[in-house]
Amino acid sequence: MDSNDLTHDSGKTVPESQVIVTTPPINLFMADFSLRLLLFASTVVGIVVMVTSKQTEYIMTPLAPFPIPNPAKFRYSPAFIYLVVALSVTGLYSLLSLTCSAFAISKPSPSTTLLFLFAIMDALMAGILASATGAATSIAYVGLRGNSHVGWMKICNVYDKFCRHVGSSIGVSIFASIILVLLVMISAYSLYRRSR
Repeated sequence: MDSNDLTHDSGKTVPESQVIVTTPPINLFMADFSLRLLLFASTVVGIVVMVTSKQTEYIMTPLAPFPIPNPAKFRYSPAFIYLVVALSVTGLYSLLSLTCSAFAISKPSPSTTLLFLFAIMDALMAGILASATGAATSIAYVGLRGNSHVGWMKICNVYDKFCRHVGSSIGVSIFASIILVLLVMISAYSLYRRSR
């Protein structure tokens, strides 16, 4: 038998140049599912940590002979509220996409439409969450360092617990943004492999 020929069940020999080898598309939905689960967990943690960020300190003023309670809460800053809303929307989206991803794992080859929708929605959520994280980070930085040029004083030396909560929530939000970027890359890579 010639080494350039392959034999099929029908008994006919087919030249090696005519044999079409098909490789199944790479299914990265297990990694996709794991990242979506991690995204959901990180958004929930980010929301809980930000919502519980409150601290009350007693401050002396020249107008009152006794210390006055002065609370710091996340809802006093529109940037922190924006971060909580962005984390909530991303968390809801991650829960919905986690369900879709769970169904897609069972199939040998998930649909191209689903991959495309994941890529678009993940990119949209990454943009929303990154912008909210940036806004909250800028306010947190002013609270940490102050701004002597405009006379804004730092507050984290007084409201240390509040600032730790805010910083932790921002850190988790950055982590969630990175997960979203990885999800976009997985979807884009899967679509690229199918187009070849």
